[in-house]
Amino acid sequence: MRKKIVAGNWKMNLDYHEGLSLFSEIINMINDEVTGRQEAVVCSPFIHIHSLAHLAKHYTKISLGAQNAHQAESGAFTGEISAKMIKSVGATYVILGHSERRQYFGESNKLLAKKTDTALKNGLKPIFCIGETLQQREANQYFDIIKSQLDEGVFHLGETEFSELVLAYEPVWAIGTGVTASSDQAQEIHAFIRREIAAKYNQDIADATTILYGGSCTPKNAPDLFAQPDIDGGLIGGASLKSRDFVDIVKVFNL
Repeated sequence: MRKKIVAGNWKMNLDYHEGLSLFSEIINMINDEVTGRQEAVVCSPFIHIHSLAHLAKHYTKISLGAQNAHQAESGAFTGEISAKMIKSVGATYVILGHSERRQYFGESNKLLAKKTDTALKNGLKPIFCIGETLQQREANQYFDIIKSQLDEGVFHLGETEFSELVLAYEPVWAIGTGVTASSDQAQEIHAFIRREIAAKYNQDIADATTILYGGSCTPKNAPDLFAQPDIDGGLIGGASLKSRDFVDIVKVFNL
């Protein structure tokens, strides 16, 4: 059975004390209310990770992640954070290729391939994001865009390395807009991604790969989205900043 994951992306929100307060609420709710085998992941700003790891050390249902990592192991890159640094403070995941990194910081598939390699080398599990813009969807280019993001970003990996990845489909036109891809639209893309994985590697690896939906996911629409056969959870933005909303999304997988 594929791992079910709900990952919260706090983005550039919450000061140090606000982050600790929110996380304390989340871990207590998860401990009390989550009864399934799903995993919750909180991807916070760098300043929080070490302290959140301390708070979470006795909780097995929640993990931590970063929102980005540099492609180099170390060096003269003022202001950047390495995968080794992230791993050393208690994170096990890192978001790579988020649409905001691609859009605002010009991150290319080639660069993201390097970041993926470095993250894996340092024991981090990448949550690798792919997805199309509104213009690309309206031009019916979305399959080509997603295929190129896979081909150039992660399909250079061997089977063992690829098996460490989590993929996240982000319809860029549905991020922070309040617009959500319909469950049928999301399922269509998730199924396409899984077929591409099977064609590149094999069906067993495709069947084992966790693919998340990221695009204005809420407690209201999560049950319908997560009921789709190829959607294995969510990469949650705004709703992850509200403990009740985030935990209610995690609880969709309670069995």
